[in-house]
Amino acid sequence: MRRDRIGCWDFLRAKLSRRTVLKVGGLGLAGLNLPALLRAEQTPGKRKATARSVILLFQFGGASHLDSFDPKPSAPREIRGEFATIKTRVPGILVTEHLPRMARIADAFALVRSVHHTRSSHNPGAYYSLTGREPLTDLVTANASATDFPHPGSVVAALDSGERKVPPFVSLPTMIADGPFRTPGEFAGFLGKIYDPLWVLADPNARDFNVEQLTLPAELDIERVHERRSILSELDAKSRMADRVAAVQGMKAYRGRAIDLLTSPATRKAFALHEESDRLRDRYGHTTYGQSVLLARRLVEAGVRFVTVYYSRGIGGWDTHKDNFATLKNSRLPHTDQSVSALLEDLQARGLLDETLVYWTGDFGRTPTINKDAGRDHWPQCQTVLMAGGGIRGGQVYGASDAIGARPTDKPVRPDDITATIFHALGLDPETIVYDQLHRPMPISAGRPIQGLFGAG
Repeated sequence: MRRDRIGCWDFLRAKLSRRTVLKVGGLGLAGLNLPALLRAEQTPGKRKATARSVILLFQFGGASHLDSFDPKPSAPREIRGEFATIKTRVPGILVTEHLPRMARIADAFALVRSVHHTRSSHNPGAYYSLTGREPLTDLVTANASATDFPHPGSVVAALDSGERKVPPFVSLPTMIADGPFRTPGEFAGFLGKIYDPLWVLADPNARDFNVEQLTLPAELDIERVHERRSILSELDAKSRMADRVAAVQGMKAYRGRAIDLLTSPATRKAFALHEESDRLRDRYGHTTYGQSVLLARRLVEAGVRFVTVYYSRGIGGWDTHKDNFATLKNSRLPHTDQSVSALLEDLQARGLLDETLVYWTGDFGRTPTINKDAGRDHWPQCQTVLMAGGGIRGGQVYGASDAIGARPTDKPVRPDDITATIFHALGLDPETIVYDQLHRPMPISAGRPIQGLFGAG
């Protein structure tokens, strides 16, 4: 850890009273506090970014690597399962038969087949995969808290410099949870709620899709309140109205940002899915997932730095303890095949793929052995992560699993390294320091970038 970066906080603490620091922290800024307000300290030797934005496609529940991007056609049937494999555009790379569109564009993405960890419960596993920080326990009851390590989108939002016409970090179309326990890692954690994502908790596939939190109450005449101070004053005078504007979780803690979003033409235009052609919407698929992925593309095109799309229980997750093959064949794999291939092709056609890093991951993989209910159970010992764009070299497989997909046999990596790779692509040194609520310095990543994913082969 580079201790020379701690000096900024020490200097400010000497200049400010404890009361002032606590007041700032009370506004939801305790995580980064004033070092964040000063844009943190520039990391020595900061590299040039290969990505401007990130789209994270998170498959909550844990996708079966053996039945998607790491099939084992030579394994016994009780391991390889019911699906056949197909060749892809890249010689030597096989995928399941239910990913034909992805097979045709295999030269556009990389597969990391050697990701592994040890957290087998959904919330700890998802937390680890989302944040790249290993949780201390592996409890089913793990619940989100203000002391969690932040989502990488929150880190990006906190370190983002300059005024923006669009939010830096958006998550949709649902929050994730294991039963009553809200999944940690979705939020800003110790950075403070001001760096939570803008939540779009609505179905973009619905005919009446309308982002309520981006709609001003009818009583508020935007023509009369162009000035931010005027808007704040009007909202303060109308508490019920303020509550309505504050529909996004945590918005009350930072109404100033909410108003910026409400009044930004760029933000409102980014959410105008109806402006897309019927042909393109059909290409992404008229599903919650498909239209969410299309919306993610619109958001990064508008300048949003980080978008997370959750494929979760609310729209049918990937926790296939029963009927694994029917579930994957009838919905999960076709949704992935259609929507992810559409996203990569659309980004490429618009000249955005080179500057947009897309990655597809989940809690963990699934067991090599099929259980008595024709399902596969939790298996953190091995999973596959798909990565594309933003400097990632397509058409490659990084690492390998053994003959039955149980454990990595070549170039093993952990979720820490995946997150470090994301920051690396964005031009952020993984050792960049942020501060937790006790003002302890913390590097934004505990892993190392996977250098082999970048550049020419």
